[in-house]
Amino acid sequence: MVVIMEVVLQHLTKSFPSRDRKDHGDVIAVNDFNLTIPDGKLIGLLGPSGCGKSTTLNLISGLLKPTSGRILFGEDDVTNLPPENRGIGLVFQNYALYPHLTVKQNILFPLENLKGKDKLTKSQMLDKAVLSAKLVQIEELMERRPRELSGGQQQRVAIARALVKTPRVLLLDEPLSNLDARLRLQTREEIRRIQRETGVTTVFVTHDQEEAMSISDLIVVMKEGVVQQIGKPQEVYDSPANLFVAKFLGTPPINLFEGQVKGGRLLIGGEAVLDLGKIPDQKVYAGVRPEGFALHEEGGFSCTLDRVEVMGRDISVVSANQASLNPLVRAIIGTENKIDTGRYREGSRVRFHLIPHKVYLFNWETEERIYFGER
Repeated sequence: MVVIMEVVLQHLTKSFPSRDRKDHGDVIAVNDFNLTIPDGKLIGLLGPSGCGKSTTLNLISGLLKPTSGRILFGEDDVTNLPPENRGIGLVFQNYALYPHLTVKQNILFPLENLKGKDKLTKSQMLDKAVLSAKLVQIEELMERRPRELSGGQQQRVAIARALVKTPRVLLLDEPLSNLDARLRLQTREEIRRIQRETGVTTVFVTHDQEEAMSISDLIVVMKEGVVQQIGKPQEVYDSPANLFVAKFLGTPPINLFEGQVKGGRLLIGGEAVLDLGKIPDQKVYAGVRPEGFALHEEGGFSCTLDRVEVMGRDISVVSANQASLNPLVRAIIGTENKIDTGRYREGSRVRFHLIPHKVYLFNWETEERIYFGER
């Protein structure tokens, strides 16, 4: 039975000496990170390469020691404990399986190193290994070696090995990066199933926003070692705290425009496209999600059509606007709109109403969110 465990990170900071001979200062990989991971939840650490997410995972695991701050597993301060004493299960990007050992031997390996009161009999170890293999559905592969397995099967072995010791916390570092697209989708669903069945508190590191949003209870968006936003995936998507978060989440990405607030209205390319209420006049970034456009002949926002793409479930209207900061503006329109694609030709004008709750404003200088209407 898995022990459910809350993980608390308090003012966690990690710096490294700079490799630049001209710069003798430190590089701060994780900067004053504060997070409470609730009991039995799956948390996604999300951000681009170099944002500090893997460093944070390595601090939780004990592979790195923090420059400052504390790490708590429940009531226990584990900040200075070595990895083997923290009760963690760790799954690496490259699986790190022993090639000369069978699947069974790989799974058994962590149990064979237990000592003292934790030491198990051979029968107990085998029972736990079989149970772990069944959980990840590889019990029929126990006598094979890693080279005889597919990438997805190797990943399951790595997860089984991490779970066999009944860890307090499961840590997954980019676990799907080496899999093809279809296998990634299947394996992430398996990870979510396993996490729910075991109830083990899990931290999942990825740069893929779709992965993080699809399986996480909470996501933590990071940039340059600093937490940008923490929340439920849909809440963070629907209400980004700043321009970085808005740009990082969403496929297709958010449409960005150079905008102007004048007299309580949003102007894009000189057109008044939205009533805002009492907001001071200023220059802003205006972001519109692709699903935030409604085709309408009398819409206040106009673009020059590039093409219309019919994608089965949706129709993508691709156009250009002089105020756009993206190369093209992409509007996703549901097929229930019955658009006559023959009517719209390249170079013609298309007009939209903007859906207010899919429009976001950001300060031009600070890139922080400017709220309007109801929050």
